[in-house]
Amino acid sequence: MKYLVMLGDGMADYPDARLNNKTPLAVAYKPCMDALCKRATVGLVRTVPESMQPGSDNANLSVMGYNPLICYTGRSPLEAVSMGVPVTERDITYRCNLVTLSEEEPYQAKSMLDYSAGEISTEEASQLIAFLGTQLQREGLSLHAGISYRHCLKLTDAVAGRTQLTPPHDISDKPIAEHLPVGANGALLLSLMKRSYELLKNHPVNLARIRQGKRPANSVWFWGEGTKPALEPYRQKFGVNGAVISAVDLIKGIGKLAQMDVIEVEGATGNIDTNFEGKAQAAIEAFRTHDYVYVHVEAPDECGHRGEVHNKVRAIELIDELILEPIVNYLKNTGEDFSVLVLPDHPTPLIKKTHVKDPVPFLLYRSNAEAEGAARYDEEAVEKSGIFIEQGYRLMSVFLQKEALC
Repeated sequence: MKYLVMLGDGMADYPDARLNNKTPLAVAYKPCMDALCKRATVGLVRTVPESMQPGSDNANLSVMGYNPLICYTGRSPLEAVSMGVPVTERDITYRCNLVTLSEEEPYQAKSMLDYSAGEISTEEASQLIAFLGTQLQREGLSLHAGISYRHCLKLTDAVAGRTQLTPPHDISDKPIAEHLPVGANGALLLSLMKRSYELLKNHPVNLARIRQGKRPANSVWFWGEGTKPALEPYRQKFGVNGAVISAVDLIKGIGKLAQMDVIEVEGATGNIDTNFEGKAQAAIEAFRTHDYVYVHVEAPDECGHRGEVHNKVRAIELIDELILEPIVNYLKNTGEDFSVLVLPDHPTPLIKKTHVKDPVPFLLYRSNAEAEGAARYDEEAVEKSGIFIEQGYRLMSVFLQKEALC
């Protein structure tokens, strides 16, 4: 049996007036998902525990079969692992976004104009992070460049778990005053953020971006505090030889911690311009040597954060056409039994531009069995099945046939 997980990050949504009060999943043309759905077990699953804030970190851990209430230690260390940042028990890590803030003074009077600094390129971002690393240098502090706007701060011998931080995508177009760092490391982090603005606002990279009509990366923003995590190896936990395909360090970090093979795809960006075909081909190649492949696509989530209605619909359509359908066709042609699990990690509603913790729709298809299914794959259709999995991490055990769906 081969197992494919097709994870459309943030794919679920609320009915939207701009889509005739339907969701992006409901209006998207996705014949492959809908065909699988007709013969699949469908329902809703709670991927984010009620006591936790919704994020791709705890939600993807849950989808992968890990109980986030037990194993979650923060977002940033998962990303740090993927980036190759050495993390010990003495270290605390933070996600470091390059963002665009408005120009009001003082710093706390500014607003969050863009949590991604206009999807700044990795090349530009690396220059800015390297510059900040030299200017903000102090003992026990290091900055590490990642991809696009996503980077990492590591503190050694600092106090963990007591700093209140807000993800920048939660406050798009909003004043930052009530969302600045507070708590044990709050003063230090805020001082670094303020200093970064002074250093970056006139940096040559940003001046060039402004001349090109692009948004400057004029500040860093810290969030996602965490400490060194540990995950049970996937082969040991589920008995499968697994691979992960994603453009983002968070998912790659989970894969590495779970001792799965992390497959890099050239041109994978984490946005709607990602290399969809490349991800499909990478998955097909992976299935020649692996039992289980987890394909993660960030594009619907990014479109949701920016409120891009038609791009979110299109992202879902591209996932269906360019990734899911080719992989399913390949699996059918092998003649071997296979299973497919399609779902988002969490909703990212267009009207909110941020994550919510509502349960998400799933379809679980097996080539050697037929279930009642639903006419199409969307939130309303699958909810009618009456199937609801409260503990999201259990779904993977059901998918991998380690336990029955009760």
